[in-house]
Amino acid sequence: MKKIALVTGANKGIGIEIVKQLGEAGWKVILGARSVERGEAAVSELTSMGLDVEFVQIDMRDLKTIEIAADTINKRYPELKLLINNAGMPGAFSRSFMETKEEDLRNAFEVNFFGTFRLNQRLFPLIKDNEGTVVNVSTDMASLDHMQNAEFTLNAFDYNSSKTANNAMTLSMAYEVRNSRAQVFAVTPGFTSTDLNGNAAGGKSKEAAAAIIVGYATDGKRHNAEFLDEKGIYAW
Repeated sequence: MKKIALVTGANKGIGIEIVKQLGEAGWKVILGARSVERGEAAVSELTSMGLDVEFVQIDMRDLKTIEIAADTINKRYPELKLLINNAGMPGAFSRSFMETKEEDLRNAFEVNFFGTFRLNQRLFPLIKDNEGTVVNVSTDMASLDHMQNAEFTLNAFDYNSSKTANNAMTLSMAYEVRNSRAQVFAVTPGFTSTDLNGNAAGGKSKEAAAAIIVGYATDGKRHNAEFLDEKGIYAW
């Protein structure tokens, strides 16, 4: 029987590359996306390559779609072994604390923290029962150590703080499975050129970023409560 994974925010960018790489490794992948049209188009593209991929609509800003998606997965895919929370949004990618607007901060938290929280709560029992893995995709800038000590960083308080909160959620979840074979951890792929940052020059490719995430998710090692980048353990 194939192992089953769910990837959110997966109709483009790093997300679709994660789905592709998992599919190529023999996984059955549920591709989660906000847009039905774009999600189904992505599934069509990947199934044409011979990959086992199905679509489920998940809008991280919409509790109803999260509830429906989680209910569908619990009923149709009870063997779910891996959840990769890739869906995210940048807020306004503010350039400083003083430039940060409350509306943008709330928007970033709604997707990057609250939406992910809602989905995690509804699927975590299944992952625990299946001794599976939850990967919360993070960013270097979510690290308080990085923000304190980096010579240069993007001080995007709206985006960064929503991901720091996500890191705190990772540790809370990891604490609850510390004595089991299930695991929860965070991965930052590092600076990657994606739609999220306007495909900024100088970043790694989406394929390379996805390979970092998939690598840790499928290496068979115990990473519970870790924050990882391409070199290994990253400071919280």
